[in-house]
Amino acid sequence: MPELAIIIVTWNVRQQVLDALDSLYADLNANGPAATVYVVDNHSADGTADAVARQFPQARLLALQENLGFVRGNNYALREIGFDGAANAALPRAVYLLNPDTITTPGATRALYDALLRENGPGLVGARLTFGDGSFQHSAFRFPGLRQLWVELFPTPGRLVDSPFNGRYPREHYLGEQPFEVDFVLGATMMLRAEVVQQTGLLDEGFFMYCEEIDWAWRIRAAGWRVECVPAAHVVHLGGQSTGQARPESVLHLWTSRLRLYRKHLPPWKAALARLMIGAGMRRLARTPGLDPALADVYRTIATAALKR
Repeated sequence: MPELAIIIVTWNVRQQVLDALDSLYADLNANGPAATVYVVDNHSADGTADAVARQFPQARLLALQENLGFVRGNNYALREIGFDGAANAALPRAVYLLNPDTITTPGATRALYDALLRENGPGLVGARLTFGDGSFQHSAFRFPGLRQLWVELFPTPGRLVDSPFNGRYPREHYLGEQPFEVDFVLGATMMLRAEVVQQTGLLDEGFFMYCEEIDWAWRIRAAGWRVECVPAAHVVHLGGQSTGQARPESVLHLWTSRLRLYRKHLPPWKAALARLMIGAGMRRLARTPGLDPALADVYRTIATAALKR
């Protein structure tokens, strides 16, 4: 069994995943560690599975006949690897969930792997991310609460948006070489120790997409493990290539997942207040002049769901 299992879940992003695999294999071949790459294709209609099989025969292609979504797609591969709840000695030391809309820079995978598996290291790490044009991207966040909801749904002074008030870590943290502890890392790059997956279980399939990485990090930290961002590991995250194809549906998935996350992890009083804020905020957004009617309908649907007891 290789030291690392890498999982990439795709849906109608053929060129992006080919670029991601090209940069990933270049990094692995030059810097290690020994890894097996699993590509889970969620029944893409753009020829993704055929293209991956043709250009990267060394990858383990799992071509599904339905769209399982990001969470169930990753869990499908995790079970294929051996994380099925049974005792299994033939597991890799770590697993790495990597988005298809990423470009791995040289040495990034090794930097994550070494930071994760150092003595007394964390249970989960993520890379330092930048956008495709090289600009800064927040790669890690504090667990969401009422202040982040306020920033997203209601008018907020600009100075508070990119600040700890909104769950952001100072940008200077990303400039150093040393990993720093965070609440959770963005789901584009998540590398975990095998024993952490065994201890905390797989991704919660109650989340079709969005918030699953927050839920997992919450469970991992509750189990006593640290979560860290590793600035030395640089990955370009192009962002939103799959989800941007169906914006109203994506918005509905996002807020449905957030409501589930708040119910699961926040104290009852805080979860109730969050639902009230979401209901009011969505009704406000639905009244935005010139808004796409389909998106307005989604906002009203979310408001109704939030205000149900």
